[in-house]
Amino acid sequence: MAERGRVEDLEVLEGDEGEPEVGRHRDVGSALLQTPLADVRRASAVQVAPDAPVQRAVDLMRAKKVSAVVVVERGKARRVVGIFTERDLVNRALPARGWAKAPVRRFMTPSPETLRPQDPVAYALEKMSVGRFRHVPVVDDGGRAAGIVSAGDLVDLIVELCPEECLNLPPEPGLARHPRAEGE
Repeated sequence: MAERGRVEDLEVLEGDEGEPEVGRHRDVGSALLQTPLADVRRASAVQVAPDAPVQRAVDLMRAKKVSAVVVVERGKARRVVGIFTERDLVNRALPARGWAKAPVRRFMTPSPETLRPQDPVAYALEKMSVGRFRHVPVVDDGGRAAGIVSAGDLVDLIVELCPEECLNLPPEPGLARHPRAEGE
């Protein structure tokens, strides 16, 4: 005769599941080292020539809703020679007289750090952290712009790697723990 009321036989009802198992089900550090930049959703690089007026770069940034443009040389090679960011606009261009008509080369960051599509995400994080960059151009083997990776792209990836920890939070940090152990 079967035992009545065994715990194993009880149906688990919604709300009786207990605490959800929250934790990294994968090693985030390894994922960052193994995930190539090619697998990260990154924007194609908005490009301007070094002799383009700063106003043209600003107009492109506004129209494309980006905060950086990659500066590429004219001609056949079209190699990356610089990057022009909102920070360059605010810190270098705006204080200068006649900035809007001046060439981008005057205010861009020349010879920026770059990465390749096959480089691991961890390298982008390292470059951004050490150099205090928010954007790093991604180039092909010929040094031509193949895209740009932003800090936002990397934040999105980290949220994908640990969604439970990032997306299942209370609306305000103070609500995460009740101020008193009794729950009052």
